[in-house]
Amino acid sequence: MLLHIIARGKIGRSAEAELVDRYCKRVSWPTRITELPDTGGKIPAPSASPHVTVLLDEKGKQLTSMEFAEILGRWRDNGMRECRLMIGAADGFDDEERANADLLIAFGRMTWPHMMARAMLAEQLWRATSILANHPYHREG
Repeated sequence: MLLHIIARGKIGRSAEAELVDRYCKRVSWPTRITELPDTGGKIPAPSASPHVTVLLDEKGKQLTSMEFAEILGRWRDNGMRECRLMIGAADGFDDEERANADLLIAFGRMTWPHMMARAMLAEQLWRATSILANHPYHREG
C-alpha cells in the first residue's frame, strides 16, 4: 500500500525536513510526499484505487503506535492501494473534509507546527510498518 503524505506548506531545507526524509527512507512500504500551497492548490487525485484518507486533525483520535499499525495493516490486508495522510493549512480542515475522511488522528491535544507534524507522522509510519514487519517494539506488552 502506498503511504502518501499530502501537506499544505513547504518544508524547505530544515532539520525537520531531514527527519522526514530520514524516516521516509526507512519505511519499507512505498512512500510519497506531495506539498501544496498554504492556501488553495488542488489536492491530487488518488494514485491508486481503492484508497483511504486520514486527516491529521485536532478533533482526531489519539492512537497508540500499535493501534495505528493495526489500522494500517487492516487496510493493507483489505486491499487498499493508497493511504492518503493529509496535513492541513494553519486553519486545519473544515467539517466537510472531516466528514469525508476515513479516519481523523491527532498527535495529542497540543498544537504542533506543520513541519513537526510532518516529521512525527513520518516517524510513526516507519514505526507502524516496522511493527507490522514483526520487528521488536520496545513499548509492547
